[in-house]
Amino acid sequence: MKVLLIKDVKSLGKAGEIKDVKDGYANNFLIGKGLAKAATPDVLRQYEAAQKRKAEEQKYELANIEKLKDELEKIKVVIKKPLGANGALFGSVSKDEISAELEKTHHLIVDKKSIEIESGHLKAVGIYTLDVRLGQGIHASLKVEVEGE
Repeated sequence: MKVLLIKDVKSLGKAGEIKDVKDGYANNFLIGKGLAKAATPDVLRQYEAAQKRKAEEQKYELANIEKLKDELEKIKVVIKKPLGANGALFGSVSKDEISAELEKTHHLIVDKKSIEIESGHLKAVGIYTLDVRLGQGIHASLKVEVEGE
């Protein structure tokens, strides 16, 4: 009996492969556990259509990530913090503040977990270039300027 594997089966093959197995193994184990479906023309058409949809969604997501990368690299985020008596920052700038400022001023939503600050926090006035992981192996450079007030 020919089956279309839905999930990886250790001794048989990977998801998406069509395998010829014995009827009992197919019906009782593979189909019974939801690891495979009988490879009928209808099932194969549905699987191919689902794969095409999935590929289109990935292409759309990748395009959105590239667009976000371009936007992030063009802008500079300015964060104002109070200065202490000796002219140093009172406190530090965290990833939360950077993410909130991006959303407030530029209407870009970036998860704070994807922003990477080498030292953990920005503790001095100046311009910093931070790395932002956007997913699918794409990174963007974000300029952040910390000013005293």
